[in-house]
Amino acid sequence: MRPEGCALVTGAAGGIGGAIARALAADEWPVGVNYRSDSEGAERVAAEIEGAGGRAAVLSGDLRADDAADALFDSLEERFGPVLVLVNNAGVRADGLSPQLGDEQWAQVIDTNLSAAFRTTRRALAPMLRARFGRIVNVASVVGPRANAGQSNYAASKAGLIGFTKTVAVEVARRGVTVNAVAPGFIETRLTEDVGNGIVDAIPARRVGTPEEVAACVRFLTSREASYVTGTTLTVDGGMSA
Repeated sequence: MRPEGCALVTGAAGGIGGAIARALAADEWPVGVNYRSDSEGAERVAAEIEGAGGRAAVLSGDLRADDAADALFDSLEERFGPVLVLVNNAGVRADGLSPQLGDEQWAQVIDTNLSAAFRTTRRALAPMLRARFGRIVNVASVVGPRANAGQSNYAASKAGLIGFTKTVAVEVARRGVTVNAVAPGFIETRLTEDVGNGIVDAIPARRVGTPEEVAACVRFLTSREASYVTGTTLTVDGGMSA
């Protein structure tokens, strides 16, 4: 039997995050549905979970703030117990060629995509280590290890997230806590609406992916069956990086 606790998905108001939240709820985890600005989307995801017989809590919070992680975890722990599954999905883009990128565009992306994941992971680890069970999955991107012009800030944040994943995984592996990443390619979400129609021709599968396909990979990495999988990155891109 697994310890009593819950799951937290950051940036879960829709798209990949919403699909992950629903997948974890299907595995009978009570789920914290975090959002920054899309309250309607987060409420919709929570309603879908509860309509299917699961439990969900909607949690507002901008994880760029230094104290946001503590407030988020405190609220969720009070309702459902310790967070034993953490999915760091919150992410933003602010594209531009490197000579034109401003400090604000750089900081916004790094703070949201990388620094926030560090803070939530740091906050999650103590209860996981006490329980000798924990699953952390960081949603990276194929853009981390693979260049994409105009996204140096995004690529730096996602490459950093992969390096962070590997290092933390090694630090906590003896205590039953796994830390992995998934690296989606082009997935049909709001974040990829403006990437251009020609991109499909570069994908061997000749289609974009779905949020549910990414969620299925996260669901595996958070399962008991994946207890010997840690420090790795599972690429979900239709063969684009093969």
